[in-house]
Amino acid sequence: MSFLDESTWHAAVYSDGWVKAAGEAAVTAPATGAEIGRIGIADAHDIARAARRAAEAQRAWAARPYPERAAVLRRAGQLWEEHAAEVGDWLVREAGSIPPKAGVETETAAQECYEAAALASHAIGEIIPSAQPRLSLVRRLPVGVVGVISPFNFPLILAIRSVAPALALGNAVVLKPDPRTAVSGGVSIARIFEEAGLPEGVLHVLPGGAEAGEALVTDPHVRTISFTGSTAAGKRVGEVAARHLKRAHLELGGNSALIVLANADLDLAASAGAWGSFLHQGQICMTTGRHLVHEDVLEPYLVRLAEKADHLPVGNPATEQVALGPIIDASQRDKIHTLVQASVESGARLVAGGTYDQLFYRPTVLADVTPTTPAYAQEVFGPVAPVISFGNVAEAVELARDTEYGLSLGILGKDVMAALALAEQIPSGIVHINDQTVGDEAVAPFGGVRASGTGSRFGGSSANLEAFTEVQWLTMQGTIQQYPF
Repeated sequence: MSFLDESTWHAAVYSDGWVKAAGEAAVTAPATGAEIGRIGIADAHDIARAARRAAEAQRAWAARPYPERAAVLRRAGQLWEEHAAEVGDWLVREAGSIPPKAGVETETAAQECYEAAALASHAIGEIIPSAQPRLSLVRRLPVGVVGVISPFNFPLILAIRSVAPALALGNAVVLKPDPRTAVSGGVSIARIFEEAGLPEGVLHVLPGGAEAGEALVTDPHVRTISFTGSTAAGKRVGEVAARHLKRAHLELGGNSALIVLANADLDLAASAGAWGSFLHQGQICMTTGRHLVHEDVLEPYLVRLAEKADHLPVGNPATEQVALGPIIDASQRDKIHTLVQASVESGARLVAGGTYDQLFYRPTVLADVTPTTPAYAQEVFGPVAPVISFGNVAEAVELARDTEYGLSLGILGKDVMAALALAEQIPSGIVHINDQTVGDEAVAPFGGVRASGTGSRFGGSSANLEAFTEVQWLTMQGTIQQYPF
């Protein structure tokens, strides 16, 4: 039997083992429309039971010596490497990933677990001075139960980056993956930790819809929410969490700018720009959503970018060697196409793409764009590259800042100090000089500002400690001091 054999998880969720859920749904391959499995779908009652059980199991897990917790995370990392091919196959079929992108996900999942293993023995406090004759300490304690809500686009990375550090720091986790990618982004994680020796009850994996998500955010046993998704949904999660006095770490949407300066190498710039806009069909929060190009090099950049778009093969990544796979579903495809059509109707020039066959959308380049062009002003979440020109640095700054988002920024040019000075004028959680906007590492803090989220609460030891621990002040003295009462 294979590691992810459907007989293990058919119509089930993971909560103290594999159990039947309130409902079930088809797992569908977007490239073909074929059903490739059936997953359990949780409701509010399933979430409540899981959260209650997680709270019970968490205390014993947190009390375990840190080497034991670290060992489970290291073993999980090894298991990701051992089962990379099978998990990658699910990422290709279920999420529409091309194989190299699937490989990045499994490799990153292993690295997230290895980095998390080191968190288990990380310094969790400090001695601070006191005006009183006593020992005064600040220490970090597990928050308890962490609720993780993850999306469809990078289903494995965007779940494991919260699950692994939360577990390493002594928390229990209730994970609600997107039902559209519940195997690669949920079942695989449950199976890995099941095999790695994580005690029952510490991790629960329950795919579900809005009802399950709201139940997770409002459940009294869940003290912290880690959410990755759209800005609109994130605002709702943050609002509900605030009403229940919970921390919500929100990694949301983006409309990231790539600034191409006049002295940039245009062949390399067009290659970077194509990768930033078209990787995984543009279904990435960091996708290059706006190309800001100096007017002196606008036309040659457009020619090169359009050539890239025209020559990139699009098709089923499970059966063909392609650069782009399918859009996740028809609803998302229609949103993309509506924005492209509206942009052309408002005066944009279609230089490449703008067509689709079933869920396969051609990489698209739009010229003659203005700040109000729909595909430029809004997050498309598809393989669309709107290109606008600027005449000087001040204009580039104004264009780059003219967005509600602030996730990632790329600047391409030969003078890196000038690029750094430019970047310092643009609010962004991530900046890449001489690179495009898409990039992530397990050791790096990740997050955006403004409508892109609540800052870097994902990745890196300091961000994870802040996200998944509570701070406690503790004092100790040898005797009880005399008070005037």
